[in-house]
Amino acid sequence: MSPENPNHMFPLSDHRERQSLPRVANWAVIGIFLLLMFSFFAQARAFLMPVTLAILLFFVFSPFRRFMERLHIAPVISATIVSLGLVVLVSVIGFIVSGPINRLIDNSSLIEYRLEQRFDDIRSNFKGLERAAAKIDELTGGGGGTLPEGQSTPAAPTPNDDPTSNVTGTVTGTVTSVPTPGAPQPPDQHIQVEVNSAPQSSALTGAMELGPAFIGQIIFTLFMLFFLISSGDLLYLKIVQSFDRMSEKRAAYLALREIEQRLGDYLGAITLINACLGIAIGLAMWAWDMPSPMLFGVSAFLLNYIPYLGPVTGVIIASLVGIFVFDDFFTPLMVGVTYLTITSIEGQLITPYFVSRKLQLNTVVVFLTVALWAWLWSVLGMIVAVPLLVVMRVLADHIPGLEKFGNFLAGEDPPQLEAEDEEPPPSPSSGAFVSKG
Repeated sequence: MSPENPNHMFPLSDHRERQSLPRVANWAVIGIFLLLMFSFFAQARAFLMPVTLAILLFFVFSPFRRFMERLHIAPVISATIVSLGLVVLVSVIGFIVSGPINRLIDNSSLIEYRLEQRFDDIRSNFKGLERAAAKIDELTGGGGGTLPEGQSTPAAPTPNDDPTSNVTGTVTGTVTSVPTPGAPQPPDQHIQVEVNSAPQSSALTGAMELGPAFIGQIIFTLFMLFFLISSGDLLYLKIVQSFDRMSEKRAAYLALREIEQRLGDYLGAITLINACLGIAIGLAMWAWDMPSPMLFGVSAFLLNYIPYLGPVTGVIIASLVGIFVFDDFFTPLMVGVTYLTITSIEGQLITPYFVSRKLQLNTVVVFLTVALWAWLWSVLGMIVAVPLLVVMRVLADHIPGLEKFGNFLAGEDPPQLEAEDEEPPPSPSSGAFVSKG
């Protein structure tokens, strides 16, 4: 063994190092790619959100376009019908919601007074707890105790004492100089100081600033959807032609058609279920004499597109409104329980019954995906999270090597593992061991 090459002394460790280093490098590259991808999604969301929504709607409305083609109606006419239909649908929902919202705006002063009164009532109910907490702090020395004799509590600073505070107003005063013996007395000087602060941004101002951008994204989505539908099967053909082998072309076309079918089935079933849920919630709120039950129904219809988080948000909103509307606490509690009961029946019984098992997904994956897209794209991200999961599951079923990932996304119960009989170790007398003597 040559001493010039020390690597020959440990050939096994050298082989393991050469295998582990490429694996670590590959995982590092994958991690960097994921970080850059999520950063890109977050930074380019103003462009990617309408594009993603338009592509998903294209898959949903492709069966309608094919049906119209069988009736010898051009794809341009189908695209026009779909685009105008979406505009009419959004306008109808806005018209239905505008009535209750206008009433809320007209009664804003009365609502504000009622909220303040109700807040005072709720706070008065907890005065006993506040006194008990103050007594516990006093006994344990956590309340700060009393100040030593002769020391007074420092006065709270006024806005004029803080030079960094934002104060709007005018300060007028008289400046009198200290008289100097033998010097002429100057006249009194009046100095007027005006301090202006920057205007505070309000929620209304923020909504007005975001309004044009939101409307622009809606218009962009409608135009892109129009061009996608009017182009017919051009997108499908371009994707299929990007593959070389005929088997790959056939697999890509089948995957696209399955995405189209599953998205249509999922969104169609969910929309019908959400409409029935909105009607049920509206009738329940009307039975409890809640204000604007129609607004609660429309909100339930829209919020139920967000899995898990949407129904919970609806329950919280209904309970809070009930607390400020009714004088007791039992009625708001029953309002929240009613909302929760209806959504639970829908989520646990109706939706699993009407939604195909092929569309059911892993609940943990759905929750994490909704939270991730909410962080990336806010409300629209929560809406498109589940359709994107449906697309990913279809692609995993058709792309070789991603079958395990598709099985992880699936929501059906996995098959039970069969216990395999372990073979006993061979005995020396069986001839399995060969003597080296």
